[in-house]
Amino acid sequence: MDSFSLLMDGFGTALTPGNLLFAALGVILGTAIGVLPGIGPAMAVALLLPVTYGLNPTAALIMFAGIYYGGMFGGSTTSILLNTPGESAAVVTAIEGNPMARKGKGAQALAAAAIGHFAGGMIGTLALVLLAPTMAKLAVNIGAPDYFAIMVLAFIAVTSVLGKSRVRGFASLLIGLTIGLIGLDQMTGQARLTFGSLHLADGVDVVIVAVGLFAVGESLWVAAHLRHKREKPIPVGRPWLSKADLKRTWKPWLRGPVIGFPFGAIPAGGAEIPTFLSYVTEKRLSKRKDEWGKGAIEGVAGPESTASASAAGTLVSLLTLGLPTTAVAAVMLAAFQQYGFQPGPLLFEREATLVWALIASLFVGTVLLLVINLPMAPVWAKLLQIPRPYLYAGILFFASVGAYAVGGEVTDLLLLFLVGVIGFAMRRYGLPVLPAIIGVILGPSAELQMRRALQLSDGSLTGLVNSPMSVTVYAIIVLLLAWPLVRKLFPAKREEPPAEKERVDA
Repeated sequence: MDSFSLLMDGFGTALTPGNLLFAALGVILGTAIGVLPGIGPAMAVALLLPVTYGLNPTAALIMFAGIYYGGMFGGSTTSILLNTPGESAAVVTAIEGNPMARKGKGAQALAAAAIGHFAGGMIGTLALVLLAPTMAKLAVNIGAPDYFAIMVLAFIAVTSVLGKSRVRGFASLLIGLTIGLIGLDQMTGQARLTFGSLHLADGVDVVIVAVGLFAVGESLWVAAHLRHKREKPIPVGRPWLSKADLKRTWKPWLRGPVIGFPFGAIPAGGAEIPTFLSYVTEKRLSKRKDEWGKGAIEGVAGPESTASASAAGTLVSLLTLGLPTTAVAAVMLAAFQQYGFQPGPLLFEREATLVWALIASLFVGTVLLLVINLPMAPVWAKLLQIPRPYLYAGILFFASVGAYAVGGEVTDLLLLFLVGVIGFAMRRYGLPVLPAIIGVILGPSAELQMRRALQLSDGSLTGLVNSPMSVTVYAIIVLLLAWPLVRKLFPAKREEPPAEKERVDA
């Protein structure tokens, strides 16, 4: 009951007219940016983070939560309408959502996605209320070796599940870790990779890295591949679900959070694996297997609900452990740090009012997202008709303004475009961006925790594995690394296609 009483106090803060306005503004801005082609939630959050600089912490984080959820819905919209997933979590939605749109059922797909986000977000945030304080109390006893082990697990997980090559994932992580080394050593004060520049003594701001890799890198990539061929706009129409559609979608909406939240809550999660598992689960449970791959609405409803619940679960790791396991959470961590707050076990005690107002605003933002976006889906679709040269020119403009607002230095603009060139090169050679972002954020913290653990053990490597939790985490890491090898040793038997069987029988 204590959690619910604190939550009610949080609603009292979140539902004040000013904060409610910021929540609505965040949802609208997040959706408007996230719905543009090639721009996902992470880029939307990175682009709009500078907008919150002049606000008080509570209003800023409430607006940020609205941007987060709005950007997620916008990413699924591009996935459905243009077959252009804004992030890896939206890839699964495109499998069934885009065929629905091509068949003139884009409105139903968008409605199923919106209600799926609502169901997954509400159930996932409720689980956050119930589990986050308990995890915060348990996290107080976590020591430096445990934190380092968890961070290594996060590194291994994000590099293993993203992209087609683990080597490219680790290469991306190495780029992020290298950028994270720039600045003064946290323990000795020695300058590293600053090349004599005092401006680099404080390191490279994560906002500049995020905006550079996502916004500038994507803009350069599109400019390099831009064609003057106009694409025919896809009609959206009025969002509407028939009784038959509701009968097919309500179970996937409820099953999604059961799959998504646990994967998001563990400090190595993300929405890629659970959304795929949701898709496979719904396909196996479906009675209309002939529709799959051609526009099955369950294939939109389940993964979207799963992704939303996974996003709520991600906040458990962020708020209780201070570990961002997605690019969006990484930028959100930067927002906390910019106001002097450090997410972790003591956050619920020291900043209870702020935290519970933020959690309450997640409920509010989820409701606003549904109310605003269902009737406005045709408007978001019209945004897709903006010519790409104007679209990405605007993105570069706002990215430059945001980067300059971070420190008011021209050097920040140079760093922004240098990181943007790195982002372009990463796309050119197929390197995923997320491991680099995670490396920039977690790299310095992982180094600090490792050195603390080694100091406590007088330099002995056994100091990194001197607790049951750290041993368990390293065992999970070994399983993650060894699983592909084990799977090759024991290949699954492939079933013959029905046509082949008929030929054999004949």
